[in-house]
Amino acid sequence: MSLKNEFDNQSWTEWDEDIKFREPAALKKYQKKLAEEIDFWKFCQYKFFAQWMELKEYANEKGIQIIGDIPLYVSMDSSDVWVHGRLFELDERKNPINVAGVPPDCFSETGQRWGNPLYDWVAMEKEDFSWWRERMKANATLYDVIRIDHFIGVVRYYRIPSSCETAMEGAWKKGPGKKLTDAIMESIGDSKIIAEDLGIVVQSVRDLMAETGWPGMKILQFAFDGVNTNSNLPHTYTNHNMLVYGGTHDNETLVGFFKKLDEEELEPALKYLNVSSVEEIAPAIIRAAYASTADVAIMQMQDILGLDNTARMNLPSTVGQNWRWRMLPDQFDDECIEYLKDMAELYGRELDKPEPEEEPEEETEE
Repeated sequence: MSLKNEFDNQSWTEWDEDIKFREPAALKKYQKKLAEEIDFWKFCQYKFFAQWMELKEYANEKGIQIIGDIPLYVSMDSSDVWVHGRLFELDERKNPINVAGVPPDCFSETGQRWGNPLYDWVAMEKEDFSWWRERMKANATLYDVIRIDHFIGVVRYYRIPSSCETAMEGAWKKGPGKKLTDAIMESIGDSKIIAEDLGIVVQSVRDLMAETGWPGMKILQFAFDGVNTNSNLPHTYTNHNMLVYGGTHDNETLVGFFKKLDEEELEPALKYLNVSSVEEIAPAIIRAAYASTADVAIMQMQDILGLDNTARMNLPSTVGQNWRWRMLPDQFDDECIEYLKDMAELYGRELDKPEPEEEPEEETEE
């Protein structure tokens, strides 16, 4: 951060050659020159982590676990890539050779070119995945549960040549799979993992999730396409080891999503949820999630409050308008609280469940 300020907030790829390539003399020069500002950033980090751990302790005392969402990939303009360039697919000038993304699909004709540098998995394995071990160990101190975004990339990932402006030219490559998940499990202590397995899930992904025991995700907003085998529909859930969401932070709110659909598009949701109007869909989805067999049901506060897309949390691939929604005082009122309490009790999701009564033993005649 001190160096970014020194170079007018430019990416490290635009810094002077000596510090871009971390020459020892340059590192010493800037450590001395920027000593005071380095101390400032250390202090900021110290205060943040002290406050965070206080918040986490408070939440845990209330029986609340904190889920931390971490991306599979890191930004090109990150300290990790600057310091550990040998672990990424970079050329001799520290430019990415290939970048991450996903191929064209029904959501995008040209695919998604995320632009993150790809890991050099051979180099990672030679170092026993030490970078990943340290990353997961650090996250395990911050969170009770770690949600790994784009988990399917652990099994297979899409490699796009950096020269391509879209994701139309690329190829699937095999990821580290179990070798990485073993390293992760050895590093996280008592923390738990959620595997964000959204997207095209191939059998090898399912096999690895079964082997790790990590739960996957279901999204009810994606369920009502009129196909009764859609894996997001509650009647298709085959086990308890999963989390069901109404929608995620990247989606429209439930009200916003369903209000824009026409009658034909709405029909599968109305029929499945047994409601007669679009206004009833969001509450019915909350009930369906609570009633499902999934171990955990998670709803966005915007959906609990029945808000439209003006309260949307994030619109992927855009900047300047995201993560701005804030709940107002008294918005989450006693009526909402009582409703969620009723749902939890009705479907056996309360924290303090009563012990099941033991059935009396049948008397047998001698």
